[in-house]
Amino acid sequence: MNQPVYRAPDLSLRGTEHVRQYLETDGQVGHEWNGVPILLLTTTGRKSARPRTSALIYGRDGDDYLVIASAGGSDAHPAWYLNLLAEPAALVQIKADRIPVTAHTPSPPERERLWEIATGYWPNYDIYQTRTSRPIPVVVLRPSPGETRR
Repeated sequence: MNQPVYRAPDLSLRGTEHVRQYLETDGQVGHEWNGVPILLLTTTGRKSARPRTSALIYGRDGDDYLVIASAGGSDAHPAWYLNLLAEPAALVQIKADRIPVTAHTPSPPERERLWEIATGYWPNYDIYQTRTSRPIPVVVLRPSPGETRR
């Protein structure tokens, strides 16, 4: 079996600067990053109750959006994931579209199927998993019934 090979991404656009440019341009800058699509995920801070926005690689599974709580293979879950555990209602922005979603973490058998989808568009997730003993969560972001795009 072939070992996954880490591909170092261009990190010139990341974090709060990535979010800022994405918001200012409705994703004209920042929607594509290192050859993959990026969405903005706005969660409710579990401690502050304030909106918190992160730029995340995403994929699709039917109508659902998939994001991976990898934190680059850190032993700690990313804050946005902990926020979703506390409050699963969130908002995604894809380019100019803003879509209310509800998040859930799938069971292990479903996670494996979705993990394969995710590593298909970002193979580095397999490398990130080798860096930590925690199972890296796959998060399904399901558009809310009757969702409206703004």
